[in-house]
Amino acid sequence: MEALNALQHTHRVSALVIGDVMLDAYLIGQVNRISPEAPVPVVDVHQRDKRLGGAANVAKNLVALGAHVQVAAAIGDDPAGKEIHRLLQAKGIGTSPLVNVPNRPTTVKTRVISNGQQLLRVDEEQASELEEPWTTELVTRCQEIITNERIDVVIFEDYDKGTLTPSVIEAVLALCREKGIKTTVDPKFRNFGRYRHVDLFKPNLKEMREGLAMAIHKDSDASLANAVQRMHDQLGSSISMVTLSERGVCFYAPDHSQDFQRIPAFEREITDVSGAGDAVIAVASVLLALDVPIWQIAAVANLAGGLVCEKVGVVTVERERLEAEWRAHAEAMAALMNSK
Repeated sequence: MEALNALQHTHRVSALVIGDVMLDAYLIGQVNRISPEAPVPVVDVHQRDKRLGGAANVAKNLVALGAHVQVAAAIGDDPAGKEIHRLLQAKGIGTSPLVNVPNRPTTVKTRVISNGQQLLRVDEEQASELEEPWTTELVTRCQEIITNERIDVVIFEDYDKGTLTPSVIEAVLALCREKGIKTTVDPKFRNFGRYRHVDLFKPNLKEMREGLAMAIHKDSDASLANAVQRMHDQLGSSISMVTLSERGVCFYAPDHSQDFQRIPAFEREITDVSGAGDAVIAVASVLLALDVPIWQIAAVANLAGGLVCEKVGVVTVERERLEAEWRAHAEAMAALMNSK
């Protein structure tokens, strides 16, 4: 299915997101003076906000695209966990796979914003691996969803906060292979090498450098191609895709007869890069579920990441805006791919 047609049929996709959910809190105000106590700005707060973050933000992006979504995660039995539960339900996101873990705080990231700029971020979290019996409970809930409901794609959203333990990863991947369900991964360092033989593996450049423990020159396509192909050979993914910030995105998919390609980013007014990776994996997963050509998956996901960077804070990509962007750039992207 072509990308534009697929964007108009995203309601057909049913997704399960599994990973580290978090609460993004915002203190928004104005800086008018420097503190007399220390050389730091004083923010007069006039607005507070709480939003879904991490894997929950990926789920929110999927809903904004039109997909049907459920989230499997461990949350604390605390006010932040209850707020995540409430916000998910308010967005129509299924919460039956959520596991409440006593004495494990929900991850909260508090950002201080002034004049449209982030001044400070404060993290409250416990990032140790989730323990038994909670890992077993999480896997059981995923098995119930995957076995009893139609799931087109399972998205592993790993922030190294401990939800995705090796046993959870292996059990859910094995079940997805058994059921023929597509799998996509947004990895971090801790479990980088454990996501083997998935359908789409999408680190950013920093994560690929750390995961492979090798020097990679971002400005050299030859260096990037060497790294992506090495990563692909080690993990056996069907599609390997890497986000490159201002250099766009690159991908390699020999199983789909696609050699290494890099798609450049379009020039934008970058305000805040928070949440860009969440938008990229959400869009790529939906388009993969709808069997869109690989280069179009990469190109549209690249556009989605850029759109999110134009706004302050962690926000979702808007499907109508994404459709308009693709209409504007599809012909140029096709010409670029045909010239390579």
